[in-house]
Amino acid sequence: MSKTDSFFNPDQYATVAERIELFYSRFPQGRINTELVGRQDGEITFKALVFRGADDALAAATGWASEREGDSDINSVACLENTETSAVGRALANLGFTASSKRPSRKEMDKAIRVRNVLAFRERTRGESGTLHSLTNIADDVLHVLSIAEVKGFPRQRSEVLRERVRRPGLSATRVRKIEASLRAWIRRHEM
Repeated sequence: MSKTDSFFNPDQYATVAERIELFYSRFPQGRINTELVGRQDGEITFKALVFRGADDALAAATGWASEREGDSDINSVACLENTETSAVGRALANLGFTASSKRPSRKEMDKAIRVRNVLAFRERTRGESGTLHSLTNIADDVLHVLSIAEVKGFPRQRSEVLRERVRRPGLSATRVRKIEASLRAWIRRHEM
């Protein structure tokens, strides 16, 4: 799908800058930390942690991003910066700062289109590793949300069962997302 297809309308997607602006307007004492997790064989991976307050010990949300150097015009020049920005955008989206009717940022949609085009040429080889990578990111996010729930009093026994279930191979991304949604709902109910 190209950006000119009727399915992609860039005006429906927020930029990461818009998400950052929303975050700091709501949490002026908040902070966003990023960490370069990996940089090898042309692939860069960042993790972003978003904290609502300056003294918060636990992040309210995390986001991960991986990019390959040279995959696009921007990644030919500034892959490191682009990847870091993507991770921040995902973390803010996980915290609920979408700034639009659509959850992904424009940057994420651009990447999805690039990946889809690459997959069309490399059919299964690259597609399977991309799927595994995405599922790993989703599972890591759920485990992080689970740790936040535990701090807020989530039952230890249920926590251990969920942690094992998320780590077990074969669990679908859809199921992992449902677990995450349930945990986030539990956290919201117990923040009041």
